[in-house]
Amino acid sequence: MATIEVNNENFNKEILESRMPVLLDFWASWCGPCKMMSPVIDDIAESMSTSIKVGKINIDECPELAEKYGVMSIPTFIVLKEGKETGRTVGVQSREEITKLI
Repeated sequence: MATIEVNNENFNKEILESRMPVLLDFWASWCGPCKMMSPVIDDIAESMSTSIKVGKINIDECPELAEKYGVMSIPTFIVLKEGKETGRTVGVQSREEITKLI
C-alpha cells in the first residue's frame, strides 16, 4: 500500500478509525530533511503494507493537525495504535529506527 495523503477531511476515517497501526509523517515541501526521508517512508509503506498504514500530513496545508499533535519541528514521525500515540521521533532517522518505533 502506498502512503496516504492525509488532510482534515480524511483524518478521522483514514487514521483514527484505522484497524491497523498508523505511522504519520508530518512534513513540508520546503523541508530538506523531509525530502531526504520521503523515500524511506515510502519504502516502509510498501514493505510493511500488511501490518501498518502510512499517512503523510503536509503541515502547510493542515496546520491544525500539526498543532493538535504538538509538532514543533519536521519531519516528525508519530505512531498511533487505535488512535492513541505510542511512539514519536523527530528529524532524519534510519529505516531501522523508524521500524523500531513502529
